[in-house]
Amino acid sequence: MRALLGLLAAFALVSAGRAQDPEWRVPFISTPDEVVARMLALAGTRADDYVVDLGSGDGRIVIAAAQRFGARGLGIELDGELVRASRENARRAGLAERVRFVQGDVLTADFSSASVVTVYLLPELIGKLQSRFVTELKPGTRIVSHAFRMSGWTPVASETLRVAGPHPGQGDESTLYLWIVPAEVRGTWSAPSMRVRIDQSYGDIDVEGATQATLRGTAIAWQTPRGSFRGRVEGARIVGELSASGRSTPVVLERER
Repeated sequence: MRALLGLLAAFALVSAGRAQDPEWRVPFISTPDEVVARMLALAGTRADDYVVDLGSGDGRIVIAAAQRFGARGLGIELDGELVRASRENARRAGLAERVRFVQGDVLTADFSSASVVTVYLLPELIGKLQSRFVTELKPGTRIVSHAFRMSGWTPVASETLRVAGPHPGQGDESTLYLWIVPAEVRGTWSAPSMRVRIDQSYGDIDVEGATQATLRGTAIAWQTPRGSFRGRVEGARIVGELSASGRSTPVVLERER
């Protein structure tokens, strides 16, 4: 991993300010097959998912999502030769109807329909994409990164695995990070029986008066000395149930303007 970080860091210095300028090419470093499998498993990939791989290389992540889970997928890759190779790999695997590959810049491409996003990109590129992940992806979308994490956004889960054998450009360990795009809940919410103030930083929330609080996509929960609340964010409403003193009461909170 140190060798990989050193190589990518060197190219990051060259790339400053140029994003995915076609004149600047990061060397293609494929993801080991066992890492691909763990990325998709960590995301909880299912048959009804639409997996988008940003910087898709030879297409192995998108193809594996279709092979292993029956998902549909899209690979976005700047290098035209790799796009053509990906399409051929999909054809050979009999998956050309379930996956597709396009040549494009991940910084400007549309990936808003994804339910799972996978990335193996330089930190500079991930940083440029981070705000788009929050504003353009649906709450509940899972994002898995190989090797590099996002700044200021706490991952929901992470794991490190050893790579079984030598792999070009790859050290003997890989670390994966999972995030879930959160619903926007910052503000004051009220119901006839309660009123709460919520502060938010990505997926981390602080509910006024609560001893603990969690937000996973649209699922929200908090605990107070008087009871617990579990619910789901539905646009300008939070619909859930308040449990206290052995009783459960339906609650619909509405966002105050």
